[in-house]
Amino acid sequence: MSGGPSVTLKSQPIDGSNSGNAAAQQQQQQSANGAASSANQGQGSNNNGSAGVSGGASAPAQEGTRQNSLQRIQQRKQKVFNLPVPQKLAKLSMYSACQAEGCHCTGWKTPQENRHRDVESSYCPEFNEECRNSSCRHSLRTHIAHLDNISSSSMDELLGAIIDMENLFMSMQRVEDEDTKKVYLYLFRLLRQCVLTRQQAVIRGPLGDPPFESPCITKAVLSLVFYKYQHLNPTELQTMTEVAKTFLNFLNHYNFESPSTRRGDLTHEDASNYKINYTRWLVFCHVPAFCNSLRQFETSLVFGRTLLRTVFQYMSQQLKKKCISERDRFPEDKRSIITQMPKFLEALRAELLKDDSPIWDPNYRPPNSFVIQQRKRNQEAAAPPAPGGGAAAIGSNKRSSVGEPLHKRPKKETLERPISENLDDLPTDVVVRAMKSVSESKTTNKAEILFPVNVSRDENVKAEEQKRAIEFHVVGNSLTKPVDKQTVLWLLGLQLVFAYQLPEMPREYISQLVFDTKHKTLALIKESQPIGGICFRPFPSQGFTEIVFCAVTMAEQVKGYGTHLMNHLKDYSIQRGIKHLLTFADCDAIGYFKKQGFSKDIKLARPVYAGYIKEYDSATLMHCELHPTIVNTQFIAVIRNQSEILKELIAQRHNEVQKVRTGLTCFKEGVRSIPVESIPGLMEIGWKPQMRPARSARPLEESSDPEKLATSFASVLQSVRQHTTAWPFLRPVTAAEVPDYYDHIKYPMDLKTMGERLKKGYYQTRRLFMADMARIFSNCRFYNSPDTEYYRCANSLERYFQTKMRELGLWDK
Repeated sequence: MSGGPSVTLKSQPIDGSNSGNAAAQQQQQQSANGAASSANQGQGSNNNGSAGVSGGASAPAQEGTRQNSLQRIQQRKQKVFNLPVPQKLAKLSMYSACQAEGCHCTGWKTPQENRHRDVESSYCPEFNEECRNSSCRHSLRTHIAHLDNISSSSMDELLGAIIDMENLFMSMQRVEDEDTKKVYLYLFRLLRQCVLTRQQAVIRGPLGDPPFESPCITKAVLSLVFYKYQHLNPTELQTMTEVAKTFLNFLNHYNFESPSTRRGDLTHEDASNYKINYTRWLVFCHVPAFCNSLRQFETSLVFGRTLLRTVFQYMSQQLKKKCISERDRFPEDKRSIITQMPKFLEALRAELLKDDSPIWDPNYRPPNSFVIQQRKRNQEAAAPPAPGGGAAAIGSNKRSSVGEPLHKRPKKETLERPISENLDDLPTDVVVRAMKSVSESKTTNKAEILFPVNVSRDENVKAEEQKRAIEFHVVGNSLTKPVDKQTVLWLLGLQLVFAYQLPEMPREYISQLVFDTKHKTLALIKESQPIGGICFRPFPSQGFTEIVFCAVTMAEQVKGYGTHLMNHLKDYSIQRGIKHLLTFADCDAIGYFKKQGFSKDIKLARPVYAGYIKEYDSATLMHCELHPTIVNTQFIAVIRNQSEILKELIAQRHNEVQKVRTGLTCFKEGVRSIPVESIPGLMEIGWKPQMRPARSARPLEESSDPEKLATSFASVLQSVRQHTTAWPFLRPVTAAEVPDYYDHIKYPMDLKTMGERLKKGYYQTRRLFMADMARIFSNCRFYNSPDTEYYRCANSLERYFQTKMRELGLWDK
């Protein structure tokens, strides 16, 4: 559903609008200056502790409150990031445990006479000042001894987490609902622990990882547009697409009610599910909107039918009221969205209630032709947002997601070819003929050759498994129920296999893990004896499995048993919802694991597995990500069959090309020229006339209305300023901060200067605007080395800028 215009209808503003110098429980007395005043900003509060405009307020006021809240948080962070290093360290000391041996103080506390002064303003304590805590009395320097070699970027990350933690604390004080307060307290403690340990915040526990349901709401709504409205003409279909995107935008900004408020109108099962999903929404969607130390996801991309069913009735009523109350704010050409919204909501409600609705089938998807046509219409119909925030692309104010961050490079669309060429496929009869030829070839070879030369080892192993010559069993020890004799004998045999094949591993250690109740072993049994196996330990709460030992007896190696063992383990893990495998491989095993799809590029965040997986000296950590729809034990055969069909298709096409046709005799008869396509055999080998693609006009060319162009530039500049990586470029670099900067940079540029130029009407063309923005990034990369935080910020912000320009149709590279 990305691309194209949509109308923004936002619900309640987010938490964190009151971003004063609030502090946590231990630090509240010394850093809460201004918190009381800022906590009362806004005009009301809801169950989530969201301070701001009430539900009946106008949308511009709500949007202004939301943007102002985020801007105040970002401004406060920027102010802290710009403090002198001693003041930064003083701020960090208040949340850093005392490093003195035996001291249990969790943060430095200002002396009594300075307890009301704020380190974020002019107060900078001396490093030898003692902590006010009577059980500590150690100096400030003792609390920050572990930060001696900390980099500037790491220090700013910790300070950002501290500010997020203080905002959470203030939200926790405002909220009335006990369940919501518990979630805020959990996240507060999580950030507090991350600051103490200097680790990344990772959500662990029974909530699971996003996405929580398949298909997600966004995919289902896209399917609904095709399923219900594919018969409409292109203009009407585009209108329904914009209606769907408006609904998704509203959902992504919607403030859900707490479970205690909904308890009366939900069944026991629905109430239980809603409480879980509400907690997930708070943790992964709502709180990260103002605490960017936590990873944020969009509601419509991580939730599915279960959540939408429980909130749809009340949310749709609010959306209808919003459409009616904001009708006058809509541009004339968008009024049809208001008219069609009730119709769309009724259709979506009907599909929500139907148990057999195809749009909620994970395997249902609109045809590629429909998706590409929609994408093409979005590109052709891309229009600038209406003044006052009336229109915006979905998710323009939020990070993308399942999950995906904004700095991820967008895929380049293939626009050079006509759409019809992209959709071309081979005729069905040609493919059927190739498949039949491959099948007949296999039958012939099987009849003529007893032992085929080119048969794969994987096929031999699968044949043995079908004949039950070999078997695969997952076995393990247990302390809570009896273990049968056969299992014990297999475990003893596997212990001997691992000990013989892994001579450098202590036998006692092998026995300890093989018979450990938390470990399991996938055993390969042949003639009632184990000839190989994989010992592993699953961590369901973390979403990965650790492979400890993997071995096959010497006499049975190079027969494909090792690959088939690993494929069985992958399928076993997928069936239990585990999508990641980790192992420490020695130098001799790295090649094997690479063939099984493992890589040294670890996609999991270190806090997810650190402290869980066993680490080994002189070994390399390797990772394999599993796809939930692939059956690994059948995958190799499928790929091989596809390869054989492709080879047969190529052979057929080669035979057609090699066919000799009679020459042209028309020229002897006086014909001076003929159409190229009339040459015999040319069309049969796939030649097509080259059509010049029609020039697609940009909605905002330089010759367009200058006011519209300036409005678009202002929108892009505002979005860029609010991006999390924009902080190095918000204002000009001063010689006091960087003395030699202007010795290297002759033409400086920054976002503040661009804003001033925009007000003066300097940017008459998009080329001038793009050139100044590009100069910001090129200057940064010229002055800073690639391993610096500034260099990475420039790359990330440049990609975001290009994305925003593409959304408005102002980027043609």
